[in-house]
This record gives sequence, C-alpha cells and structure tokens, in this order.
Amino acid sequence: MKYLDEFRDPRIARRLAGEIESLAHADRTYRLMEFCGGHTHAIFRFGLHHLLPQNIEFVHGPGCPVCVLPASRVDTAIAIAVEEKVILSTFGDVLRVPGAKGRSLLSAKASGADVRMVYSPTDALRLAEKHPDRTVVFFAVGFETTAPATAYAVLYARRQKLSNFLVHCNHVLTPSAIQHILESPELRKWGAPPLDGFLGPSHVSAIIGCRPYEFFAEEYRRPVVITGFEPLDVLEAVGMLVRQINEGRAEVENQYTRVVTRDGNRAAQHAVAEVFELRKLFEWRGLGSIPYSALCLKDGFADLDAEKRFPVSMPPVPDHPACACGAILRGLKKPTDCLLFGKACTPEKPIGSCMVSSEGACAAYYSYGGGR
Repeated sequence: MKYLDEFRDPRIARRLAGEIESLAHADRTYRLMEFCGGHTHAIFRFGLHHLLPQNIEFVHGPGCPVCVLPASRVDTAIAIAVEEKVILSTFGDVLRVPGAKGRSLLSAKASGADVRMVYSPTDALRLAEKHPDRTVVFFAVGFETTAPATAYAVLYARRQKLSNFLVHCNHVLTPSAIQHILESPELRKWGAPPLDGFLGPSHVSAIIGCRPYEFFAEEYRRPVVITGFEPLDVLEAVGMLVRQINEGRAEVENQYTRVVTRDGNRAAQHAVAEVFELRKLFEWRGLGSIPYSALCLKDGFADLDAEKRFPVSMPPVPDHPACACGAILRGLKKPTDCLLFGKACTPEKPIGSCMVSSEGACAAYYSYGGGR
C-alpha cells in the first residue's frame, strides 16, 4: 500500500538505526520528547527503542487530547447528559475517561443517559437532523487536527439553521503545551525533565504547519523535527535530531514532507479562525491551567455553544492518589513507574487517562510489552 509498506521496511530500519548509533556520542544522553501518542505507539509497536542505542531516551509527552482532558470537563459532560436530557455525542475513547469517583460517560449511558459514540462531528449533525425534537450536544475533543472539522460542523449548522445542534468545545493547542512544559514555574517546582529535542506532531502540523514551532527552536534552543507515525519516519527524525544536537543547532526541520508544509492547511485555519477564539485559561490534565491554550466558540456563535446554553461548571477533581498520569504527561515518569500500571489499571479497567486512550503512553506500554 502506497505510503505505508514503504515506511515499514525492516532492512531500512536497521540501516537507519546503525546510522544513528554511529552519530550518537557515547558520553552523553539524548532525551527526546515525542508529543504525540501516535509516536509513542509506533516506538513500542515496532520495537524502535530496542533498535537504538541506550543513550537515546524517549520522553513521553502529553500524548493525545483525551489524555489531557481533565476530570472536571468529563463531569460537566455527564451533568449535561443526565440533567438536561440531551443526546450527548462524542468520540469512542472519550466515553471511558474517568471523572469524579471513576464515573465516566459510558457509566452514565449505562444508567440511562442518552450518550452516543460518533466518528466525526458530521455524525452529530446527522443526529440533530434526524431528531429535530431533541437537543444534540457534540462534546468536541482534539488538538488542532480535529478543530477544523468541528468548525465546519458549526458553520453547516448555522447555514442549515439547526438550532438543536450544540458544541461543547474542548479543543486544545499543542504549541501552548510545549511552551508550558519548557518554562512553567509549576513544572519547575515538581521537576521539569531535561529535554534535548522534540519529535513534532505530524497530524497537528498538517493543519498548522511547521511555522509555529520556529519560536521554540529560537527561544528555547531546542530542535524540533516534524515526523510521521511510521517506524521509518520516527527513525529518520531521531537521526535528524541527533545531528542537530551534535552540531549545536536548534532548528525546525520537516521530515514529514509528504503531508506537512511550512504554512499548513490555510483553508482549515480560516475555518477555525472564523468560528473559534482563544480561551484565557484552560485546565489540562497533568499540566494544570495553561493560559491561551484552548479554543472556545466566538460570541457570534453563542446560540450553538453548549457552555452558554447549559452553564454547568464542575469543580476540579484530583487524580487517584496512586495514579501517576500527571507525572507521565509531564515526561517526569514512565508508565512502569506507576504502582497501578498493569495491576489495578489496565485497558479493560483503566484508572488514569493515559491508559484509557488508545494513544496514551500507558496503553502503549501495556499493549506492546513496554513494561516487560
């Protein structure tokens, strides 16, 4: 299959690993943070960490929007579904994220709430068209990758005058999270991981382009390489980062040229800009509240904003005291450092968000033997 098998060739993988081993200086450690859970899964699914020299260490970052969704937002969605008697629709992995006392949207559904899994905002629109007598709330979650689809859904609802379609927006922004990881006083208090470089998110960058990461390379002197999710993509990007680090360079390089450009998808960006604006503050699970790190609907779309129609706000909820998801999302711990990993917490019975999401670091370790 084009653009798939070509990037999984084991002979090329071994060659790239050999080149990286020859480049890596034996007297230093290279700590590289992969921001996306897709990269974490590629690393463990294809055993890339076994191919590379031991002084190249992968540090797992926020992973995915489901992983960083705070329990309070889950509790808000549950409250809207239960108390307002709406049809609440969202993506499948969001349904299992635990809120307060371990309750999830899936458990709310089992108790009688009308909660439905959808594959896209378009599915939620179809529900609104099919049930004109019911209010349909789309609980929107995602990085910049999925924000354009939500924006187009809002614009469609406006054109079609679908007054029973609402969006509860939880879209978050990757550059803000990276900046927070690098300079946050809260993270320095708990211990910020020394990072040498970043494997930049690929699908996010298909939308926003490479340009937003140039600030980090210049300001924080950390190289960023945008890379795809296939094993050869990741290996080539690691080699590019090692070269930059050895040469004392801190630049943004694009390994994923078959998809990503410097300026990104302008049409998608325009749709997002038309519908959304920046929130002043938004809570991230494991990272705390980060200013201007998330999106909300503009006032011109207030009639389609579930947060304005149903002003429900649940208090922050601390994670399970034994759960290490917060430290894992900050890159301070590995999943195997968590006392619950693989015991009380498994994909079948998750306690933390890193195990709930299919892209979470804990799920990757568990599924592909990272803890063995």
